Amino acid sequence: MVGSRRQFLKLGGVATAFSALGGVRLEAAEEPALGLIFPPLNYPIPPDAKLLYPTGVRFLGNGVGLPGGMTPEGYDEAIPRVLPAAQALATEGAKVISVFGSSLTFYKGARFHDELIKQVSQATGRPATTQSNGLLDGLRTANARRVAVATAYTDVVTDRLKIFLQEYGFEVTSAKGLGFEKIPDGAATHDILFKLGSDAYANSKKADALVVSCGALRTLDLIVPLENHIKVPVVSSTPHGLMNGVRLLGVSPRAKGYGMVLAKA
Repeated sequence: MVGSRRQFLKLGGVATAFSALGGVRLEAAEEPALGLIFPPLNYPIPPDAKLLYPTGVRFLGNGVGLPGGMTPEGYDEAIPRVLPAAQALATEGAKVISVFGSSLTFYKGARFHDELIKQVSQATGRPATTQSNGLLDGLRTANARRVAVATAYTDVVTDRLKIFLQEYGFEVTSAKGLGFEKIPDGAATHDILFKLGSDAYANSKKADALVVSCGALRTLDLIVPLENHIKVPVVSSTPHGLMNGVRLLGVSPRAKGYGMVLAKA
């Protein structure tokens, strides 16, 4: 589960070559920018960003491409493009870089995840984090220890998330995935995700919190209804990944109306 030194040396070499292509632009002074690296190419900034933080933060995006889908092999193929994407965001003016795509950053475990953050920070000269750190941040904000997990992933990738959370000190009491390597249109509606989360929690023996993992899932409007149903905090990839990045940027991450965690962040 640990990324190899050879792979990260390769990443560093790509980033060095990229940085030689041009200088850093002048950064806008009015609002600090959070740079987001997405697994898909040409991925728009999620609507959650400006719903949660309509002022005080600019959001910049870049994508690496994930032609192999949400599989360990697909992530292995995409990872070498992370550092060049981070360099591009730093050039654009990002003050903090967050690698989005939860599974892209948790799939090889805690040591790989921490080393990836270190490599992004070294390559850009910026503080760095990940969407997976958003899940950890959300669970810590909720004071959770026993966790139910609902994902879009196959059993293989869902098991990688269980290991990742356990490495950071959380006990995973149940886990349920939708089984997707790529999410078909209409396969992750509000009703489908509500049932997935409800079922995962029902099997959890009263966990302290529910994690809903996959950055491609639209969950911002799911959090409050699920919390009202299961009576514990819900932590989800994109909303709480944004919370974590904004916190690192030095801006208050608190947002009312989107669940227990964001209300107290």
